[in-house]
Amino acid sequence: MSAGGRKDWLARWIGKNMPKREDLAESRWIRPLGHRVLHSEFWRFTRRSVPRGVGVGLIVGIFLMIPGIQIVGAAFLSIPFRANIPVAALMTFLSNPVTTPFILLASLQVGVVLGFRADLAAFHEMRASGATAANWLAWLFSDAAPALVSGLFIIAVVTGALGYFISIWVWRWWIARKWRRRRARRSEI
Repeated sequence: MSAGGRKDWLARWIGKNMPKREDLAESRWIRPLGHRVLHSEFWRFTRRSVPRGVGVGLIVGIFLMIPGIQIVGAAFLSIPFRANIPVAALMTFLSNPVTTPFILLASLQVGVVLGFRADLAAFHEMRASGATAANWLAWLFSDAAPALVSGLFIIAVVTGALGYFISIWVWRWWIARKWRRRRARRSEI
C-alpha cells in the first residue's frame, strides 16, 4: 500500500469512527452540556487545543478503560481544559484490547512499587489458567484494587504529560517544515 493509500485509509477510518458534533448533540449523556460541547472552540485544530486533546485523551483513555465511557469522559474533560474533542476521543483508543493487558500489568507493578499489596503470582497463574471474569473480579476487589488504581493513575498522568509535550514538539516541527517548504517555493520563483 502506498503512502497516499495509507493516508486515505486512515482518513476514511477516522471519519467513520470518530464522533461528529451532531452525534454528540444527540447523546443522552452529553445533551445536558450540548451547547458547551458543540462550541466551535472544541472542534478546531490549533496549536494549543491539539496537545491538550492528546493529554486529556490519554489520561482518560488509560485511567477509565471502559469502552464508550472513555470518549464521553474525554469530551467532558475537554471542556475545562479547552482541548480539542476529536483528538481527545481519538487518543482514548490507545487503550484497546491489544494494549489493555500490558497497561493493567504495568499498573499493578507500579502500584506494588508504590507500596500497595497485589499478588502478582496469582495474576500470572490466573492468566495462564484462563480464569473466568468472576475469578478476575474477585481477585481484583479482594487484593489488587488499590495497587491497580494507583498504578493506572500514575501511568495515565505520565503518559498524558508525555503525549502533551510530544504533540507540542510534533506540531512545531510540522509548522516549521511547512514554512521551509513555502520559503523554498518562493525562492524558486
